[in-house]
Amino acid sequence: MDHKKVAKEVIEAVGRDNMVGAAHCATRLRLVLKDDDKIDQAALDNNPDVKGTFKTNGQYQIIIGPGDVNFVYDEIIKETGLKEASTEDLKKIAEQGQKFNPIMAFIKLLSDIFVPIIPALVAGGLLMALNNFLTSKGLFGPQAIVEMYPAIGGFSSIIQVMSAAPFIFMPILVGMSAAKRFGANQFLGASIGMIMTTPDLIAGKSWDIFGLQVAQSNYYYQVIPVLAAVWILSILEKWLHKRLPAAVDFTFTPLLSVMITGFLTFTVVGPVMKTLSDWITNGIVWLYDATGFIGMGIFGLGYSAIVLTGLHQSFPAIETQLISAFSKGTGAGDFIFVVASMANVAQGAATFAIWSLTKDKKMKGLASSAGISALLGITEPALFGVNLKYKFPFFCALIGSGVAAAFAGLMKVVAVSLGSAGFLGFLSINATSIPMYIVAELLSFAVAFALTYIYGKSHSELLAPASVAAPSEPKAVTEAKNEAKRVSDKQDQIVFAPIDGRSLDLSEVNDQVFSTKMMGDGAAIVPTDGTIYAPVDGEITVAYETKHAYGIKSDDGAEVLIHVGIDTVNLKGEHFTSNVTQGQKIKKGDVLGTADLKAIQAAGYDTTVMVIITNTMNYESVARIEQTNVKHGDDLIAITAVTEN
Repeated sequence: MDHKKVAKEVIEAVGRDNMVGAAHCATRLRLVLKDDDKIDQAALDNNPDVKGTFKTNGQYQIIIGPGDVNFVYDEIIKETGLKEASTEDLKKIAEQGQKFNPIMAFIKLLSDIFVPIIPALVAGGLLMALNNFLTSKGLFGPQAIVEMYPAIGGFSSIIQVMSAAPFIFMPILVGMSAAKRFGANQFLGASIGMIMTTPDLIAGKSWDIFGLQVAQSNYYYQVIPVLAAVWILSILEKWLHKRLPAAVDFTFTPLLSVMITGFLTFTVVGPVMKTLSDWITNGIVWLYDATGFIGMGIFGLGYSAIVLTGLHQSFPAIETQLISAFSKGTGAGDFIFVVASMANVAQGAATFAIWSLTKDKKMKGLASSAGISALLGITEPALFGVNLKYKFPFFCALIGSGVAAAFAGLMKVVAVSLGSAGFLGFLSINATSIPMYIVAELLSFAVAFALTYIYGKSHSELLAPASVAAPSEPKAVTEAKNEAKRVSDKQDQIVFAPIDGRSLDLSEVNDQVFSTKMMGDGAAIVPTDGTIYAPVDGEITVAYETKHAYGIKSDDGAEVLIHVGIDTVNLKGEHFTSNVTQGQKIKKGDVLGTADLKAIQAAGYDTTVMVIITNTMNYESVARIEQTNVKHGDDLIAITAVTEN
């Protein structure tokens, strides 16, 4: 790669005077720009050295690849005169450049609190769905399965207990997560949740406190009251920490924080917030009942547009209330999840239609992986990487989503748990509604795919990539390059696991660059041990100062990137060690370095390890060897060489 040439092309595409700040991580340039509308997106899309682009958190990110991105970055700094910045510095610049929006700030707050507890709610909800499957009449006949087979009655009962627990004790989960977000002690936040759900609280009774009658209200299933209570806790705790002497701070700050918060919760905060919570839930249910399938259709028509704004991040807070009400037998269920599923499948279908229409190999690869991701519930790669680039697929998908959501509303399809909002979402659906849910999903896919395909077929000029003139080269040079490629790639290879843990497909990784395979195909591992081993014999081509990633060229020609964690470049090498340097020869099993997994997780980072074959395009196929648990040295990725004619 000609790094200077690529740097100039990037500068020309984004605009020299449009650049506010620049940084880089192991694989991509991260830019803060004045005006995104000034970007020449076509030039970047057709640049063979640019593997992809996307916008997130106020940053425009350009994927260059390991071993090259740092040199391209250096050339950009030289060419523009921008001050060098770390990714953390750039994040601050991006935040300063964004206007404060109180609504979006509140939505982000809710997202930060609820996203960490979603796994517990998903587990409880899926157990609830399983219990509904066992106890619902009319699913396989007039009797429920548990009635047909009484022997499984005990199994059904224990499933019921396990499924109800995360929702009954929701205030504990929310209290712990909210305390972390508000800057309070997490265990004090959990304690407030425990106080609000203790079995000693008896409905209908009250305490007589100096003549004041305080109701013994129990806050099972509640969300809003505990959010308000923990917010008050955080203010008290911080205030006391600043004012109490160190000698008594450790003892009296927790005591006073919990005691005062608990008293305010039962006297004022709890009753008011519980009433507000009931109004919100009842209002949403009333709106659903009043508008019926028409309201569902309108919601489905606009859901993906809502995703573009980020407003959907607030939905888990509402959905938990709907699911809690359903589990108590007082609500219809979660219809928001159903609409989200229809929207995600529709966007995935439109992306697959583009895959079938386009002749651009780069877009085909992106569309296939992004489409699968959308069908599994993650639509950002499909939305930003494919559908919004061509525009018409996005709108065709909106129509498909609206039609399917209206049908689901007509059939009264609702979810009883959170989960994967896509084709796998049937696991979260009320058992008796599963058949109609599947029909609705197929309808969403069919309408969105057909509309996109028909429109794209009749407007083929919209899919034609912009041509980029390239100097011709002598036939002998072309043949020599092809021969060199055949020689370098002639070996089938196995890349071994560099770390112990649970193996995943890249599509499951919580980073769209890796999950959409923009950098290349490979595999991911959720590590259980922090020692990183060489997965091949070869040479270290990149050894980052931040020690979170390694580039290796295997002796058989594969270019392997090992990336430890997501966004761990921000740690600047903290919690990592490295035993290798660039240019060093290594053997399979050599220790490359270590990562303190507990410390990285405590710092708030995902520790998933990505193993990417960055020259995937040079091979017939690159495929993860499917197995759940791996030890370092186990087979992880199979590489098949290009077949010679």
